[in-house]
Amino acid sequence: MASNGSNRRRFLKQSAALAGVAASAGLAAKSEPAKAQNVHNEPPLRGARYTIDHMTHYTPLQDYAGIITPSRLHFMQQHSSEFPEIDAAKHTLSIYGMVDRPLRFSMDDLKQLPSVSRVHFVECHANSSLAIHTAGNPNMGLPVQYIHGMASCSEWSGVPFSVLLNEAGIKKEGTWLVLEGGDAGKFSHTLPVAKAMEDCFVAYGQNGDPLRVEQGFPIRALVPGWEGPFNVKYLRAIKVVDQPYMAWNESMNHSVSRPDIGGKARWYHYEWAVKSVITRPSAGMEMQRKGYVQITGLAWSGAGRITKVEISTDGGKSWKDAKIQGPVHTKAHTRFTYDWAWNGEEAVIQSRATDETGDVQATLAELSKNWGIAMDDWKKPDRPRAIHVTAQQPWKINRDGSITDAMFA
Repeated sequence: MASNGSNRRRFLKQSAALAGVAASAGLAAKSEPAKAQNVHNEPPLRGARYTIDHMTHYTPLQDYAGIITPSRLHFMQQHSSEFPEIDAAKHTLSIYGMVDRPLRFSMDDLKQLPSVSRVHFVECHANSSLAIHTAGNPNMGLPVQYIHGMASCSEWSGVPFSVLLNEAGIKKEGTWLVLEGGDAGKFSHTLPVAKAMEDCFVAYGQNGDPLRVEQGFPIRALVPGWEGPFNVKYLRAIKVVDQPYMAWNESMNHSVSRPDIGGKARWYHYEWAVKSVITRPSAGMEMQRKGYVQITGLAWSGAGRITKVEISTDGGKSWKDAKIQGPVHTKAHTRFTYDWAWNGEEAVIQSRATDETGDVQATLAELSKNWGIAMDDWKKPDRPRAIHVTAQQPWKINRDGSITDAMFA
């Protein structure tokens, strides 16, 4: 298997955002963003943002059905200005440190080992950031895309960490792993051995195909249910150690000071709490007429399966059960629907999910109280930085049929 040779110059020339699928029953996109082509010469995409040392692509959650994100629409966070050009025939994965037998696996070696295929979401720790509500950018898609679109769900295939680590033989004192990527910045992250042995794997396939370069070709770590940075792309080395190494992205770039811990920074964030969002109808769309509309969206939890999703059409005053579509996978997106008749009056729609542990999706007020942040602080131009945002998302439907973000209404 050879690298597809994608690089930043080609990506910037051919990438950007999806022209919406719009116009399902009674709905239409309010406006169309700028269009371009993506890295694989496929139909146009939207939702891209670039800086000199960072590339981001947001998944258009509003534009597809089911739970599997098409591979080309999977969100991307690239912590460098270029994609690495890796020759899969020469790429290896080393396991060393506190092990009995340091090992190095080629791609052929990995594909001859016991494998698994599982459906899981991957979500950036900064997804749903409160800082970007009402900060719309037409080049980044509709609000549900640029606010919540750093979360995607795929069927991943690869070798369990347990197979690789058992082959190497972890020493008794080896309790943490340092995962290192093969990109220019050598993006690194630490992972507890206990989690790695439980359900993590080294993925080489996505939705039946080899990984795309945007998703870590030729291999990446897949850490189900935990925040995105654990899922190190372009994986080249696993070092077994006896403590977390506090790599730069963990202790500096991804740490956030919080009032509830005296202004100190919380360095480690692990499992995603239960979460959901209505994807249609949502802000930036328009209700075309009174009457029937199907409300639909996605729910997920880092703790396991989704067991219930409820819908409110009156801003959280009352709730009714939505229909959950199967199959329902653990630590994966779950599709829900709710049949509703819009009467032409103002309405605020939102969803809340419950997972198999009994955890119920929080409101923004509840999260703010837990974090020690005053609700009024979110309305200030310089809002507090917050990650792991799982608050219920309200969308306001106006009498003229327009739909807006009602998070701070």
